[in-house]
Amino acid sequence: MTEQIVAEGKGLVKKYGDKAVVNAINFQIKKGECYGLLGPNGAGKTSTMKMMYCLSPVTAGNLHVLGLDVTKSAYQIKKRIGVVPQEDGLDPDFTVLENLLIYASYFNLPKAEAEKRAKELLRFMKIDEKSSSSVEQLSGGMKRRLAIARGMINNPEMLFLDEPTTGLDPQARHLIWDNLRELKKRGLSMVLTTHYMEEAEQICDRLAIMDHGKFLCEGRPTDLIVQYIGHEVVDFICQDADKKYVIEKIKDKYDYQVIRNRFHLFIKKGQDGRQALTVVPSDDVTVRKATLEDVFLKVAGHELRD
Repeated sequence: MTEQIVAEGKGLVKKYGDKAVVNAINFQIKKGECYGLLGPNGAGKTSTMKMMYCLSPVTAGNLHVLGLDVTKSAYQIKKRIGVVPQEDGLDPDFTVLENLLIYASYFNLPKAEAEKRAKELLRFMKIDEKSSSSVEQLSGGMKRRLAIARGMINNPEMLFLDEPTTGLDPQARHLIWDNLRELKKRGLSMVLTTHYMEEAEQICDRLAIMDHGKFLCEGRPTDLIVQYIGHEVVDFICQDADKKYVIEKIKDKYDYQVIRNRFHLFIKKGQDGRQALTVVPSDDVTVRKATLEDVFLKVAGHELRD
């Protein structure tokens, strides 16, 4: 591994019994980037991440994090990384500040250094005014920001975030996105799992779309959108009786996908989305910007599962 690669998997497999939940994936994560694992629940994202932060053993393949083999150097890796799991696991018996200080003790940080670091992180996450409050007094978004601060207490070289904004309202989600963008500016390497397409598009430098344990595609969000979709999508509903007629009219002009009764026409560079409306037998039409969700639908061939 080169110095600029902070994590690398080759032929990585995770099985539970006979079922492969991660199925021979390959990846490289570069220093200073936010790398996303994107897909529905059950895609294999969390299982992949847990192998990377040494919580779950590798079934087959090779996996290195920070230049170290996860099967041989788990203790050394854990000292140098931060983890924000799906479940916050915050202790309701302690204050916000105490939650950070107790976690800092696991890394043997001197008391003065731990207290300084904890207060800096609470300010950074904009929850310093809650430092003496109990965890139970925090909103869902504040608890999530505290969990991220906890994951940063040891000043990690790499941060793993598993579904960091699941269940949060849009305002709380955007606050966390702002924090993650700032961490990127500081050069922190991050791995993020999410099933929110907008989150991946906003935060990730590169990402892999996963489903059923496999990588369906990998790349920069904007590149994937251009490669698989184009720049616009024309959406409309078509009755079963009209499907064959519509397909005949569009098949030589546009790339498209049909999911049940909904058509998606993919408008490439140089094509005019408004012109596509002339072949659409419906008044209920939407012309919109192409997104990562369109990429997922295209490469997975089905809608996102819950």
